[in-house]
Amino acid sequence: QVQLVESGGGSVQAGGSLRLSCRASGFRYSDYCMGWFRQTPGKEREGVATISTGGSSTYYADSVKGRFTISRDNAMNTLYLQMNSLKPEDTAMYYCAATVWCAATAGLRPADFEYWGLGTQVTVSS
Repeated sequence: QVQLVESGGGSVQAGGSLRLSCRASGFRYSDYCMGWFRQTPGKEREGVATISTGGSSTYYADSVKGRFTISRDNAMNTLYLQMNSLKPEDTAMYYCAATVWCAATAGLRPADFEYWGLGTQVTVSS
């Protein structure tokens, strides 16, 4: 069955870095566009970054541009999110997701993604 398993979350001080990973299985990973999303209690899930099947196209939320980098390794069926210069407002549960509807990935909309992981918590303290 389809599985997306995130890892790499944790607690870090403001200005620090974390690298999230998402291991995919149960589907043809290289045929799917991928994305990272985040959510805090009481708020809607929001798009952080998305990436095309081959990795040549990426999109970022304005709030993370220049600080976060999304990448993928199709040989390892793994998605990454390098997060630098972390801020307290980056604190959230981070989810990876997959979609075959790659034309929609620029919009960073959660509703356009069909497969989801269970998330990994990132906490940034000031």
